[in-house]
Amino acid sequence: MVVGICQIDLIIHNNHSLKGKRQVLKAIIERVKNRFNVSAAEVGDNDVWQRSQIGLCVVGNDSSHINGILDKTINFIESLHLAEIIDHRIEIVNY
Repeated sequence: MVVGICQIDLIIHNNHSLKGKRQVLKAIIERVKNRFNVSAAEVGDNDVWQRSQIGLCVVGNDSSHINGILDKTINFIESLHLAEIIDHRIEIVNY
């Protein structure tokens, strides 16, 4: 079993409330879940208006496949142009 974990740090430009932040994050997370069948949630910077951290998790048999899914997910989030990715970290764990 291979588990892929990814943490993505985002900046949401031109946002002035937590309500606006939640709307952007909800759109990103739902689209990512539907397109890539990954687990996703907001995992940090919960009370900061213009920053957020999203955590992703994928389970499978092949580490290169898991890494590819996480890379495609990062590219997809960038292509949405809803928020700017300022950093991301990927960790692949083999059990």
